[in-house]
Amino acid sequence: MNNEIKHKESERRGMFYLEDEKGITSELTYAIKDNGILVIDHTETRPALEGKGLASQLVRRTVEFARKNDYKVDPLCPFAEVQFDLNKEYQDVKV
Repeated sequence: MNNEIKHKESERRGMFYLEDEKGITSELTYAIKDNGILVIDHTETRPALEGKGLASQLVRRTVEFARKNDYKVDPLCPFAEVQFDLNKEYQDVKV
């Protein structure tokens, strides 16, 4: 499996994802509001690959993206919310 995190963005929506030869293995989708808040609205990992830290990598990459672009993050997705609770170093970008 390739561990290169890919990124797609159009208009005010985007997605970070990982993929293998069968397609997307894990994804995180977000929306960027006019007030500079990036809302993580969904994470999903292929069931056979759950528990391997793939979605956690995507949350980490999203935090890096937010820092680089001066966004604040609203972790609306329950998984992302837990990641923000577990990783105190993410608090600087949390709404």
